[in-house]
This record gives sequence, structure tokens and C-alpha cells, in this order.
Amino acid sequence: MFDTPGLVCMILWHMMLFHPLHADIQCMESDTQESPITNVSMEWRKMELSWQSSRNFSEYRCIIMDRGMEYMHTEVDSPLCSFPLELHMPMHKGLTFVIEVPNTNISKQCSFLPGGMKGSAIENFSCVIYNIFLMNCTWQAGRDAPADTQYFLYWQQSRGEEEMECELYIKDENFRNVGCIFQNVSIGDEKAYFLVNGSSNNSLIQFYDEYIDLYNIEILTAPLNVTAHCTRDPMGCIIMWHPPSTSHVENTKCFQYEISIQNKDEPTEEKKLPRVRNNRYEFQNYNEKKRYILKIRARGKNCLVSSNWGEWSEPIEFGQGKDYFIFVILFLIALGTISITLVLYCLFKRYCSFKNLFPPIPQPRDKFNALTDEDIQTEYVNLPTKRHTEKITTIE
Repeated sequence: MFDTPGLVCMILWHMMLFHPLHADIQCMESDTQESPITNVSMEWRKMELSWQSSRNFSEYRCIIMDRGMEYMHTEVDSPLCSFPLELHMPMHKGLTFVIEVPNTNISKQCSFLPGGMKGSAIENFSCVIYNIFLMNCTWQAGRDAPADTQYFLYWQQSRGEEEMECELYIKDENFRNVGCIFQNVSIGDEKAYFLVNGSSNNSLIQFYDEYIDLYNIEILTAPLNVTAHCTRDPMGCIIMWHPPSTSHVENTKCFQYEISIQNKDEPTEEKKLPRVRNNRYEFQNYNEKKRYILKIRARGKNCLVSSNWGEWSEPIEFGQGKDYFIFVILFLIALGTISITLVLYCLFKRYCSFKNLFPPIPQPRDKFNALTDEDIQTEYVNLPTKRHTEKITTIE
């Protein structure tokens, strides 16, 4: 047996806040007898579950439960149950309310069942806060959503603040809303409520909702004013910085820092980087003949700050490093000397005679072993000779 009107008030708050939701509300009771508990309603702003009873009972037990079987129960002595305001249960998966009378078989169970086409709700919803005040939320269209489905994002930063619709949507190639950019976002102590509803000319679209701690989705900015002061006696460096800027945290003890110091000439990956809780670090392995690259990042520790590591600071260099200046000067001098020598050599070879510049030195004459002019001529020139025929007469 169903008592559908009994929970109509249950979604009244959401209908006032956001684009009307499509949901089925059903209350069930035993078939054997009619339950004295009727007109069940839920006031979301106050997290109050109320009903009417045709009989007076001294005690009731109230239970609220989601599809993940997470539940909260309380016992009261009147037809009104108040749940903690910090109880944040998304509705898109459905909720169940149970009202029982202890030590009897009297009970009333009502369910909130989201309506719409199955598979039409958005998927992979996520948000991120960056640059202190900016927030991006993105999602994907439902896998079975009709082609003309359009989505709309609404959010409420806390229960005491007004709801807002996205003012700057991110669209895909089909002009469908797949994200939103928010500006001037501030992080509070309460969970923020996000709801993405859809519309289509062909069918009803399921909604999606989620509660998010905004501090958990913030990407912390880099630490500020990073400096390194090094000394020779004693040998070491004092590294100091300021905490990253946030919109909600002023306590400097809410952060943990990770320091990366790399040798510029011999960079290596450090397996475990040093971590500190204050804004100061002593670098004791300093060598003034080396050049170092320093950067720092932060994350939250024991506060309402994201525990994920934030952005690295801009790298800064410190240390003298190797003095390459003298080597550069010597190299340039040597290169210049060689170049000038080659140029002079080419010029002399092109325009000058080495024999004129460097004439041969005459050698002294050896009077004892030197040959006469005639000898020299005889030795090297074969002069023609006259032949005479001689006739010899013998006288006896």
C-alpha cells in the first residue's frame, strides 16, 4: 500500500532552490493493518522529519538511510525528528526514511526515488578551486541522454546562503553545457551543495547532486618570497619563505612544506624530499663551488586545508657554481691568436716573396778544393776536339 502524498513536502526545498526535480515518492506500510503514522514530510533546511499519528506513543525511532547503507537514527518522544545539519546525503541515488514505534510492529517506510530516463544524468562530476578565488566544475553528458539534452548547474555554498546558477558555462562542440567557471569563490566551514539538472524535449532527465568540502578541492598556490642566504663560516644556507595565499586560512601552522634542492650541473631525482612544518629550512650540504636550483610546495596539515600538494614555486638559483669566466677568456684569446696567425700567413703568401724577405746567405769559397773555371768548364762541357792523322816512318 502506498501513501504517495505523504512525502510531497520532502522535495519542496529543492524545488524552491533549483530547477524542478523529477522524483517519485513512495511510502509503504503493512498490508495487515493501517499504520497510525501519516503525512510524513521532510524539511531539508532544518533537517527535520515530521509526521502525524492517530495514536499517542511515548517514543519513536527515526532512521534516514541512503543507497550506500549509510544511516543516521535518533529517538524522540514526539512526532518530530531532527537530524544534524552537517548530515549531507546526496539525493540522486535515493533516500529512505523509516519511522518506528519501539516494542511494536508499527512502522512507516518512505523512499525518495529520483525519476527520469535511466542513464541520462551527468557523469564524472568534479570541481577544482585554483588561484585562490576561481572554481571550475566539469562533467560529461549521460551515456544514454538524448542528443538535445541540456544541463544546468546550481550550487549553494552553505545552508544559510542563497542558491546560484552558473553564470559562465563551458560548452562542447554541440553547444551542450559540460562545465562551469565560478569567480570570487570563498571557502567556508560547511559543505557546498551542487546540483546538475537536465532538460530534453524527448524525455525526463535525471538529476545529479553532491556535497563537497571546498577546501578539499583547492589547489594551493606556491609559497611566496622564497629566499636563500648562504654563508661560508659556518658553511650552509638558510632558506625562508611565506605561506601560500588562501581565502580562508591565516594560521601559518596549517601547512607542511616540501623542499626540492637540485645541483644545477648534476641534476638527480631525489627519492625523498625533506619536509618541514615551519617557514625555515637549513641546507647543510651546501658547497659554494656548486650552483643549486631551489623550489618549494605546500599542502594542508591538521587544518581545513587540502592535503594534496599544491603548485611548485618558481625555481630560484643560489651558490657560486663553477667559474667559467676565466675559461671563456682564455679560449677567446687562443682562438683570436690562431685566427690572426692564419690571416697573416695567407696575406704573406698572397702578396709577398719569401726569397725577397729572406735572401740566401753567401758561403765562403774553399781555395783548396775549389775547381778552376777551366776545370769546371771541362768537367761539365764537352768541347769539340780536332783529330790529326800522324804518319810514322821507320828508318833502318
